Formats: sequence, C-alpha cells, structure tokens
Amino acid sequence: MQHKNILILTGAGLSAESGLDTFRDKGGVWAQYDYREVATPEGFAANPDLVHAFYNMRRAALKTVTPNAAHIALGKLQNDMAAKGGRVSIVTQNVDDLHEAGGAEGVIHMHGELAKVRCVACETVTEWREDLGRNTQCPACSAVGAMRPHIVWFGEIPMEMDRIGGLLADADVFVSIGTSGSVYPAAGFVAEARQLGKTCVELNLEPSENHTLFTDARYGPATEVVPAWVQDIIA
Repeated sequence: MQHKNILILTGAGLSAESGLDTFRDKGGVWAQYDYREVATPEGFAANPDLVHAFYNMRRAALKTVTPNAAHIALGKLQNDMAAKGGRVSIVTQNVDDLHEAGGAEGVIHMHGELAKVRCVACETVTEWREDLGRNTQCPACSAVGAMRPHIVWFGEIPMEMDRIGGLLADADVFVSIGTSGSVYPAAGFVAEARQLGKTCVELNLEPSENHTLFTDARYGPATEVVPAWVQDIIA
C-alpha cells in the first residue's frame, strides 16, 4: 500500500480525550444547548449576547486543555513524511487548536477556529483568545458591533472546500479519525475517495455511520489507535 500522500480528516472524537466536549454524543454540547440559538446566523441576529456568552465559555475551556497522544502522533507523522518527501494534509472539523499545539502545521479548519474572530464589516480575521461581545471594537477597521466568532454555523458553507477537494484528488490514502460520519459535507469525503480508487482508513472509537465505505478500520480510544497506526505507517 502506498502512503506517499495522506489526507486525514479529524472530528470531535480526536479531542474528546483532551477533555473537550463532543457535540452529538449523549450528554454532548447539542444535548445541553439548542444549536438554533447559539450556532446559526439567525440565532446570532436574534440574541448576540447569548451567542457571545456561549463562545466565550468555549474559548475559556480551550485554555484548560492540552493535546493528547493522538494529536502528537499526527504531528509526528506529518514531520516524518515530509522528511521522506511525502505529504500529510490534515483537515479538521474541530474548532480547537490542539492539532497545532500537538505539532501539526497547515491544518485546514473547515468549520472555523475558536481562537479567531471575524469582522463582518471588513472581513478581517484576527487571533482572539479573550472574551468577545457586541461592544468589541474591530482591531482592523474600528467598527463596533461587527465582530463574530470565526466559526462556520449551521446553514453556512464550510471553509476551503475547493482546496480540500484538490487534496482529496491528490491523496493516495484517505484517513478519517474520530468522526461520526453524519455531518456533511465531510461525511461524503470517503465516498468520493472510494470513487477515486483511494485506500480509505477509519480510526474511531466505534464504527461510524458510513463505516462500510472504508477499506481498513481500527476501533478504540483515539489515544491508542492513532499512535499505533502512525507507528505502523512510519515503520
């Protein structure tokens, strides 16, 4: 099996062992909050204070967690493959920065990033780790009331889809880690990869909704199955 060019898709299951809440599991974020109120453009328009409070809380939680063995293994794989003339591209549905903290570079955050904010007046994206509110001034254009989380909400189009499509076409292997296989368009990547004749690997706590599309699978905690798989690839 050729592993010259690997495209990895990661989801909430990768960061769960670092202590971040998942969304769709029992007791996850969407069991506690109505996504329509805190994660849609309509919700933000109706009650910006509630939405800002929700993301301020999540931004604060981000400061309390560290990358786990799975994040670190993927960073190591990326470096190792680059040294051998290969490429590991990481696309994540996660809005945390644990991939980067674990040593990965050039991560594509298709659903946005918690540690960044965006001004709807001038479209400037700014690194941001503190609280955000409706009276926050844009550091770029000084507009007040125009700042929002740099997050893809329900009803919005994920980021960098064209670039992801190109990486998928170029990859020898597609790997899905810690994702439910229920959120589109990311859940459709494996079908696309299969149509293109790619090797498709699932590393997950349990089989995803589209697990039958994968050619290879390993199940268990991410901190166990991901480092073991990385070790096999490097070896």
